[in-house]
Amino acid sequence: MDPRAEAFLRLLKIMDELREQCPWDRKQTLETLRPLTIEETYELGDAILQGDLDGVKKELGDLILHMVFYAKIGQEKGAFDITDVLNGICEKLIHRHPHIYGDVKVKDDEEVKANWEKIKLAEKAKEGGAPKSVLEGVPRGLPSLVKAIRIQDKARGVGFDWEHRDQVWAKVHEELGELKQEVEANSAKQAEELGDVLFSLVNYARFLGIDPDEALERTNRKFIQRFQYLERESAKDGKVMGEMTLAEMDAYWERAKGE
Repeated sequence: MDPRAEAFLRLLKIMDELREQCPWDRKQTLETLRPLTIEETYELGDAILQGDLDGVKKELGDLILHMVFYAKIGQEKGAFDITDVLNGICEKLIHRHPHIYGDVKVKDDEEVKANWEKIKLAEKAKEGGAPKSVLEGVPRGLPSLVKAIRIQDKARGVGFDWEHRDQVWAKVHEELGELKQEVEANSAKQAEELGDVLFSLVNYARFLGIDPDEALERTNRKFIQRFQYLERESAKDGKVMGEMTLAEMDAYWERAKGE
């Protein structure tokens, strides 16, 4: 037997046993697992950002366990089982890759993504009987920054996008100017204009091939590292946070940047 199949069957067997014998596992529902799954997904993201491949392996295991757990509950409800789940994703992948499993020709990854969105729209229309928005596939509960990325990706998938990154950069400057005007006027539209600035910056990051969520997270981590250096080294010198001048704190900050 293929060792991959053997390992997966072993996990399924363990899941069956846990669901039957463990009080905690028996108690779980789709709803109780949901926040745990979200947490595990963020832990995987942390491991990826840290370049911790051993951590990635462990967190992937946790997420696969959750997928098997959901499928087990679905089976108990008579709704679906792990076979349905796996066959469903296999059929989806085959159908949405006609350039691999059909006679469609593509020249690059952008055409692949565009075809994916068109096929997905056709599937939705067939299921619901009427065309639906390209953007309906963006989960409402996504963090705002990630949602902006997905919205822009979806729109680009059907050809609604800027032609050149210089146009996007000009849009960033335009939005910054509008924000400045609203701030100077102390108007109620400041938050709206700030949102436009952020959305345009996400667009520009996309044109640079940069994941803005990852970029911001790296900056968050960098700030934390430097600020904790400031706290640690100032304490060694007998100084107290909150009692130092800004100039004193800046001196430690610059040392942190140097190191």
